Amino acid sequence: MGAVLRHRLGVASLVVLAAMVLLGVLGPLLAPQDPLVQDPSALLQGPSAAHLLGTDNLGRDVFSRLLAGSRLSLLAALEAVAVGLVLGTVPGLLSVYLGRVFEWVTLRVMDAFVTLPFLVFAVAMTALLGNGLTQAMFAVGILISPVFYRVTRAAAFPVAGSQYVEAARLTGAPAWFVLRRHVWPKVLPAVAVSAAGLLGSSLVIVSSLTFLGIGIQPPEPTWGGMLATDLEYLYQRPTAPFVPALLIILTVGACNGLADALRDVIGAPRGGRVRA
Repeated sequence: MGAVLRHRLGVASLVVLAAMVLLGVLGPLLAPQDPLVQDPSALLQGPSAAHLLGTDNLGRDVFSRLLAGSRLSLLAALEAVAVGLVLGTVPGLLSVYLGRVFEWVTLRVMDAFVTLPFLVFAVAMTALLGNGLTQAMFAVGILISPVFYRVTRAAAFPVAGSQYVEAARLTGAPAWFVLRRHVWPKVLPAVAVSAAGLLGSSLVIVSSLTFLGIGIQPPEPTWGGMLATDLEYLYQRPTAPFVPALLIILTVGACNGLADALRDVIGAPRGGRVRA
């Protein structure tokens, strides 16, 4: 982490991400008004002292909704990365040690995940399990798991054949101990780079799904959902979409910048970004 703090791009990315995290944690508490309260007498108003960013088509305070929606948007992206991390990293590590059958099966499963389109699969999962961000992000986590799987396997293979790992095996050390003590510390840097990049990709996917009304239960605010609403009333409030779009762009850019900084510091291979 110290090396990242000496990297200009890393510092800038961490500052932006720290601000977004604070926004997600404290945003709902700092919202000056209830983000769900409608005011029919104040529809589509411009910025004012009472409403810093104006109001939406139902008279709700836009600034309060942006603050409240930050937590849900960021948590959804983190959830997708966490699911992908577990589903990709664990079999990626085990495929190096559990023999050719397990390796072949996991490779075929990951190849199948790669062929699935993000949007169609997410829609199918929400239709099957219910329309919610948890269900949608579980689907996204499944589809990004092949990235973690491949990165983990690529990083684990050289370590698995090293002399100190063979020595640990010959002394009778169990496989779980070898993986935890000798292999995982060598794999972790590459996984961290992928996780940072995939966090940005997941936020784009979250925003895309909520923009389409998938995975969100109205009237809960999210950045993507607010962007969709603002575009419907672009004539009345032409500048409204810029703020939620800017928050998405800044967060995604910071995640990708952090991934690039980690890659420069650690020297990990490129990877970790996916196309929605």
